[in-house]
Amino acid sequence: MRFSPGQGDLACDHCGYHEPLTTQRKTPAPIPEIAFRAGIEASLPEAETETRHLSRCPNCGAEIEFDPAVHATECPFCATPVVADTGPSRRIKPAAVAPFVVTEPLAHLALTKWLGSRWFAPSGLMGFASGGRAMTGIYLPFWTFDAKTASRYSGRRGTVYYVAQAVQVRDQNGNIRTEMRQIPQISWAPAAGQVRRFFDDVLVLASKSLPQAYAEALMPWDLTQLEPYKPEFLAGFRSETYTVSLDEGMADARSYMDRMIERDVRFDIGGDRQEIATIETEVSEPTFKHVLLPVWAAAYRFRGKSYRFVVNGQTGKVEGERPWSWVKIAFAVLLFCAVAGGVGYFIQTQQMQGRLP
Repeated sequence: MRFSPGQGDLACDHCGYHEPLTTQRKTPAPIPEIAFRAGIEASLPEAETETRHLSRCPNCGAEIEFDPAVHATECPFCATPVVADTGPSRRIKPAAVAPFVVTEPLAHLALTKWLGSRWFAPSGLMGFASGGRAMTGIYLPFWTFDAKTASRYSGRRGTVYYVAQAVQVRDQNGNIRTEMRQIPQISWAPAAGQVRRFFDDVLVLASKSLPQAYAEALMPWDLTQLEPYKPEFLAGFRSETYTVSLDEGMADARSYMDRMIERDVRFDIGGDRQEIATIETEVSEPTFKHVLLPVWAAAYRFRGKSYRFVVNGQTGKVEGERPWSWVKIAFAVLLFCAVAGGVGYFIQTQQMQGRLP
């Protein structure tokens, strides 16, 4: 039995039988948060951790959990051969999972459309996308962080005003004349205060197998669709474990929080200009969740190099990298030169015949 995207139940590939998945919630309820300090100090109860048998990709570093019967396969992110590793690893257990909504055929369609909008891609790349090669459904690990912040700041508020001033300008004939213009000036005044903000579910990719730009491009994620973690949701799919530690994840979350706090400070200072001298932030009651979010992944090897594509399993949004076909680029350059040369020859001919000035 495997989880069936779009249907929200368990399906048998052999006989077509569908079994309702009774673990889904009838009404939305918040997923329990875990105290950040407990996670850092490794003082979590046994129910919040699990032992997993993982395989690490030697190329991109992804740590994927494979079926126990699989001993060798390809990394879904970079198509590098991976040999299964039977060594156990103790990890923080996922608290929630966002089930797949986009089916594999729809993911193929989204990828084909995305590649079709990219010029100068090798012809074989479109064949790869539309040729029916299976995509891999993977649950990517993320951290979410909640925290209360209180920030004290100091700086200056600038107010723009205008002063009439005589300036000399040169007209089209080269003559210099004097005219009055309104010149902007800034009046500065000291500013200080305090801003508070509650951050809810700051999302941080907990994997190093994908560039951060990919994670940002796949956003937004609908975290209201998170379900309490159950193995049934992972049936038929692979899942990657986190390779970004909890404290590294909090550091990334703090970078995002600091940017939002700076924006709040500028708004609180007000005026036309703002200069910030200091911001001192106190973070209280930080909590976290380990969640799994769905992506369809495919890897394409071209001239010895891997190119990867990922599709958001909730929305169908695509992000990836593709090789360039230098043959197509050279042809386009030659075509442009030929067209430009033809246009130039036509204009020159018309000028010689007196039809153009």
